[in-house]
Amino acid sequence: MTSENRPVDKQYYEMLERLQALDFVLVELNLYLDTHPNDANAIEQYNQTAEQRWELAQQFESLYGPLLHFGHSYSGYPWQWKEAPWPWQV
Repeated sequence: MTSENRPVDKQYYEMLERLQALDFVLVELNLYLDTHPNDANAIEQYNQTAEQRWELAQQFESLYGPLLHFGHSYSGYPWQWKEAPWPWQV
């Protein structure tokens, strides 16, 4: 089944780019903390970035629909996963 792409605006791309940047920081901090588990500053930065990412993801999903599937994001009605583009397609 194919679906028409839902229209996206400039803010969609800006928010998605910001989410990607936050995800990059979280991966890098996670890798760093694997080898430096007692670095309190890095842990604080990780937790702050995780909070920023969670807040931005909630905002994005309220405007544009779910980001993650398999139970990590809720779907509105009707089922939103049939609507494209999905975040990884843009």
